[in-house]
Amino acid sequence: MNRQVRVGNVGIGSGNPLVLISGPCVIESEKAAMETAEFLKKITERLDIPFIFKSSYDKANRTSINSFRGPGIKEGLRILSKIKEELGIPILSDVHRFSEIEAAEQVLDVIQIPAFLCRQTDFILEVARTGKPVNIKKGQFLAPWDISQVVEKVLSTGCNRILITERGTMFGYNNLVVDFRGIQIMQQTGWPVIFDATHSVQIPGGKGSSSDGNREYAPVLAKASVAAGVDGVFMEVHKDPDKALCDGPNSLRLDMLQDLLINLKKIRMAISKDVS
Repeated sequence: MNRQVRVGNVGIGSGNPLVLISGPCVIESEKAAMETAEFLKKITERLDIPFIFKSSYDKANRTSINSFRGPGIKEGLRILSKIKEELGIPILSDVHRFSEIEAAEQVLDVIQIPAFLCRQTDFILEVARTGKPVNIKKGQFLAPWDISQVVEKVLSTGCNRILITERGTMFGYNNLVVDFRGIQIMQQTGWPVIFDATHSVQIPGGKGSSSDGNREYAPVLAKASVAAGVDGVFMEVHKDPDKALCDGPNSLRLDMLQDLLINLKKIRMAISKDVS
């Protein structure tokens, strides 16, 4: 069994309940972000599922120079701070530059290392030195056993609150595939493993100037990941994904979430009984 990581009042791993990390890919407006967070808080409280809100204030890894990136760090952190304080929920977001870390750590409960930066040693070390829980997105270019080297970098700073997130592996051009063996392999590091169901169905650069995706397959992958024993599921959601300003093709509609979460809880309960 892996170690427990505490994020506010949420325990992850070590036999704790399945955790949901969810929100819109990027902050499109304060109103939209707050409404989504309120919806997610209500549904997770009703289903008794621990919840961490996720949204990005700046997506620095977009396909095109013209892609929407978000409101930026100052306004974005203000919005995330307001959501955290008014709703009383933990917040996760990603950082992309050294210059963001100091401001981000004042607001975020979990700092995320983006997949494309998971090999950038100095950046990882600087994030880890904050002492905040660190969510390492496994790069699409990494084998699951390679993540142990990233974990060692974080541990070298004295930080011992680590999450690892699987988000698919490159499978030829503009495509991803999920190898569910990787969940068990990464859990051998001793840290909780999260499955990113929506980025795993992304088609990076699939539309030429933006990414495409197959959101219809995200639910089945989420179910498979819970059956494989993940400690949490990461899903980006939107009220109307077809109109989302970022990652719409791989985001789930909010109205799809309740039934999916109910099924994920059932699968979790089934494998827990099997283990016992």
